[in-house]
Amino acid sequence: MEKILVFIFDAMADYEVTFTTHLLGAGAGKEIITIAYEDKIIKSRSGFLYKPAKLVSEVLDEDVDGLVIGGGWYGDTRPELLQLINSLNSKKKLIAGICGAGTVFLAKSGILNDVKYTTPAVEWTENHIKVFGEKDPFPRENFSYARVVKDRNIITAQGTAFIDFAIEIYDWFNLFDDQEEKDEFTKTIKGL
Repeated sequence: MEKILVFIFDAMADYEVTFTTHLLGAGAGKEIITIAYEDKIIKSRSGFLYKPAKLVSEVLDEDVDGLVIGGGWYGDTRPELLQLINSLNSKKKLIAGICGAGTVFLAKSGILNDVKYTTPAVEWTENHIKVFGEKDPFPRENFSYARVVKDRNIITAQGTAFIDFAIEIYDWFNLFDDQEEKDEFTKTIKGL
């Protein structure tokens, strides 16, 4: 069974990843493993409470098929998360980040330096400096205003594009039979 890690943190925008985890877990039978820095209850921005199955430090050498990171204003970037992102990238595993925190973590790891990406952080403001750190971590020459960008094994998305994000992740695992099925699914989910 393929394993997908989902990094969870206080005040995360959980709606940005729940459709993804539903498609992969309930729809495709993949094992969803929530991870966090510490073994404590996580309270999302919506008020839902989550308990990590494992710590980030415990999965550094685990054989997994991908990592999904949701958004929110969360600047606690620890070495073990950056190590995990870089390790999975070197193995060409799926790495997906959405919205603020999700894309900032990927930028801070350096994996966006050679790929196209998107982020809602189109400018590095005083608020970004306060929450995420002093220096803009994004390689701005690779930025795209697209809702979602898939470049090799890396998928990034704007926070409002959580449906597109989930569909691109599902597609990355080749779970659609063909482009026609993907297009039909997209139309059905978006009500087009």
